[in-house]
Amino acid sequence: MEFLSYFQLSLVEIYFIIFIVFIASIIRGFNGFGFSATCISGFSFILPAIEIVPIILILEVIISIFMIPYIWNKIDWNFVLKLLIGIAFGSPVGLYLLKHLSPDTTHLSVCVLVIFFSFLLMRGYVNTKINNNYGKFFTGIISGTLNGLTTLGGMPVALFLLVTSIQPAIIRGSLAALFFLTDIYAFVLSFFSGIVDLTTIYRTLPLIIILPIGVFIGDKFFVKSKEESYRKFVFYFLIFISIFGFFRIIGNF
Repeated sequence: MEFLSYFQLSLVEIYFIIFIVFIASIIRGFNGFGFSATCISGFSFILPAIEIVPIILILEVIISIFMIPYIWNKIDWNFVLKLLIGIAFGSPVGLYLLKHLSPDTTHLSVCVLVIFFSFLLMRGYVNTKINNNYGKFFTGIISGTLNGLTTLGGMPVALFLLVTSIQPAIIRGSLAALFFLTDIYAFVLSFFSGIVDLTTIYRTLPLIIILPIGVFIGDKFFVKSKEESYRKFVFYFLIFISIFGFFRIIGNF
């Protein structure tokens, strides 16, 4: 099939990517974060990290737009704007590392990070003392660096929101708004760094129609779920696919 040359993927690989994006969209609509972590853990089976990140950055921006009707009145803009200061410093560092680290090393780091942050989030540790400007700035720097390197910037922010005992609806809304702004910033940086090309655009376009369907389903699950059950489901799923990715990469060394 000649059209496959535009994607530089086999038909089976395209179907696999569509399936991963659909599941990730449900998780994003359900929990407010986890889209990037799910996609990058799945995509790493067939694509190098430097090709994965720009695809996910584009999809994150678009899926955030689709989530606006569900989360607009639950966004903590004060928190979002303060975190953006730290993220502005961290994102260029992450993108620099993305261009200079080997694909296998980056893949392995991604899987380990997903597992690590998922376990931390599951513990439900509470510490309201870190809910200050310094804590938000430091969290923003870590988030920006991880977002540029692996698009996993949502994990440290989600952890911050959970340990400071923020309500789930506020977590979901604030993360969605934050991702929209930070991923636009990271995408612009990656574009001028030469990471985005026409192949990235071709691979991304067919995936866009999947996003609103997944977000709609995820929102329905969120409305019906209890606070503890909805978190645990996402965390266990992320750990599961990350462990598979971890052992796959280890086998390549």
